[in-house]
Amino acid sequence: MDYKDASLPIQERVQNLIGRMTTAEKIGQLIQPMGWKTYDKAADGTVQVTEEFKADMEQGGVGSLYGVLRADPWTEVTFETGLTPRQGAVATNVIQQYAMEHSRLGIPILFGEECSHGHMAIGATVFPVPLTVGSTWNMELYRKMCEAIAVETRSQGGAATYSPVLDVVRDPRWGRTEECFAEDPYLIGEFAVEAMKGLQGDRLDSNQTIVATLKHFAAYGSSEGGRNAAPVHMGLRELHEIDLLPFKKAVEAGACSVMTAYNEIDGVPCTSSTYLLNDLLREQWGFDGFVITDFGAIQMLVHGHNTAENGEQAVAQSLQAGVDMEMSGYMYRKHLAQALEQGLIEEKDLDLAVWRVLEMKFRLGLFEQPFVDPDFAEQIIGCEDHTQLAREVAQEGIVLLKNEGNTLPLAKTGTKLAVIGPNANHIYNQLGDYTSPQPREQIVTVLDGITRKLGADSGQVLYAPGCRIKGDSREGFAQALACAEQADVIVMVMGGSSARDFGEGTIDLRTGASVVTDDPWNDMECGEGIDRASLNLMGVQLELVQEIHKLGKPVIVVYINGRPIAEPWIDENVHAIVEAWYPGQEGGNAIADILFGDVNPSGRLTVSIPKHVGQLPVYYHAKRTRGKRYLEMDLAPQYPFGYGLSYTEFKYENVRVIPEIIGPDDEAQVMVEVTNTGAVSGSEVVQLYITDVSASVTRAEMSLKGFRKIHLEPGQTQTVTFSVQKEHLALIDSRLQSVVEPGEFRLMVGRNSADWTACSLHIQKVGVEV
Repeated sequence: MDYKDASLPIQERVQNLIGRMTTAEKIGQLIQPMGWKTYDKAADGTVQVTEEFKADMEQGGVGSLYGVLRADPWTEVTFETGLTPRQGAVATNVIQQYAMEHSRLGIPILFGEECSHGHMAIGATVFPVPLTVGSTWNMELYRKMCEAIAVETRSQGGAATYSPVLDVVRDPRWGRTEECFAEDPYLIGEFAVEAMKGLQGDRLDSNQTIVATLKHFAAYGSSEGGRNAAPVHMGLRELHEIDLLPFKKAVEAGACSVMTAYNEIDGVPCTSSTYLLNDLLREQWGFDGFVITDFGAIQMLVHGHNTAENGEQAVAQSLQAGVDMEMSGYMYRKHLAQALEQGLIEEKDLDLAVWRVLEMKFRLGLFEQPFVDPDFAEQIIGCEDHTQLAREVAQEGIVLLKNEGNTLPLAKTGTKLAVIGPNANHIYNQLGDYTSPQPREQIVTVLDGITRKLGADSGQVLYAPGCRIKGDSREGFAQALACAEQADVIVMVMGGSSARDFGEGTIDLRTGASVVTDDPWNDMECGEGIDRASLNLMGVQLELVQEIHKLGKPVIVVYINGRPIAEPWIDENVHAIVEAWYPGQEGGNAIADILFGDVNPSGRLTVSIPKHVGQLPVYYHAKRTRGKRYLEMDLAPQYPFGYGLSYTEFKYENVRVIPEIIGPDDEAQVMVEVTNTGAVSGSEVVQLYITDVSASVTRAEMSLKGFRKIHLEPGQTQTVTFSVQKEHLALIDSRLQSVVEPGEFRLMVGRNSADWTACSLHIQKVGVEV
């Protein structure tokens, strides 16, 4: 029997291969060094492996590489030193060939890549961030986006992605809010299932699918104060009911990999939690993939969490808890052998982790097809179909928050527009974190989109940046006011930025021209590690809006940002507000489509937007005992979960449930008629919420349990039906069991979490005749 025999069952191949491996070779399979350090690119574009990588191979090999194709300021990989789509495919082939030819057993490398909203590589399509994706409420569209990301990544050799992010947003001050879909676990779970379909497909041994990695396991979005990787204070029952739900759904849908979170939960670091990684994930849920750490997480057990005295104890804690692979590989490479010698771990612990990694490589078909086709990579990456898809996702994810007096849509003729603001023409500010260097021509800014819509030679578009995201410079105010005075309508593109320093310099606030200086300005106020104490606009942005507003002309604010913005003055005074989050490379086109009515906005909020940061937490699924109000204001958000306006109107009628009484294992149908009563066609997100009137444990006042995105022509009516079953009614009881208790449930159907019509469903006790 030979592990290279593809006709044998995978289990037999793995067993045969492990039986041939030395301890050093086993440890090598569990490490994942930084991939961008494994190659050098020559002036003619050719690639060769580095001495550092050769040394790694001599120490027992390398199981996986992280971010070979990643390019950004953190990796210090630029356009000049980075790889084009073709070069990237060639590079992974070169690295793979060296690894297989210079190791005793010829085990292929698993290339892992970042793909939160597109492959983080030069030339790849930059889709909107997950927060924008969430606002689409469109599962089919997201699945298509995942399919596009998967094929772009696999075509260059990437076989695993570190997405989707399934964290539940509890505090939007958290800098990674943009990477999340929502504040609601049910909605996140639905996106999780589609991610598995789109990324992993029906089989992994394809040139169009990749391993999906669920992160961050678990409760990473529930840290104290919205601070990244801070402790989580939560009981097991709430953990199961809220934060673990999306992960459970994804595992049931076939997820192949899970990444541990940096944080602790009630004193136990997730990276060394036997309960999370073994008892729950594997034994209860039946997960059969492999677990990888986040970057540097095992070091935190020694320096941070301080649950281990030294490296040997740290790697032993992680390995025995269920961590199979270490991203970075530093601790496993340095300490696993010594931990084995000291008796802190056994050979069988090592073998189990290696088994899981090798099994995935066989499932991916890497032993049979370790190389990729550079021609295919060059053809598919950043193709026109994917560009159009990025535009569609942005169109459906943009949320219209306010439209006083039908200010929108704008007329394309007879109107002069002033486009003003720090995010009007800054390419990186609209892309979000985890983005590679971009050619200017690939990114469509809001100014670009509006200019294309009206014509570059029309004379209808004026532009001034006005100010920066941060800082107190007002030197651009005069030019912004001069532009606004000449215009009929002012579009102000404000918000935030998750743009790291790509070396593009800054801009002259008086002219808008690019300026490269020795002291480049960075406007980053969101993204990983950038948590905030407030949610207001930074710098002098609000002041600029107020000065422009004094002109007495219609003012439209377009927010481009990675977390909710709480600015009551803007909410009250400007004529229209459009929330785009980070809309990706086609964001400018999509925003222009919305502003001019070529697309009717259909995005709906998946995070509640507070009036004031002091209201936090303001997520909609709060408990009934959350309190009544603060002295200064009530508890209601400025814009509730599920909210979003349209250029048409929708009427809800005749909400009913059939039958009205069922048993715990039975099913009921909730129905509602929705009519487009306006003059234009449009899409509505019909939402179903459920309230358990009385239960053995305290429950959320309301919870999303269904939704449908429908498109209606003017005057058209559609009956929308939701199925209500055990999974929608069940609670997690004090014994951590999922049960449906008898009693009354209120079923609320409407346009958002604060605007609905209800009916009642009664659950009979088991044994009682319905």
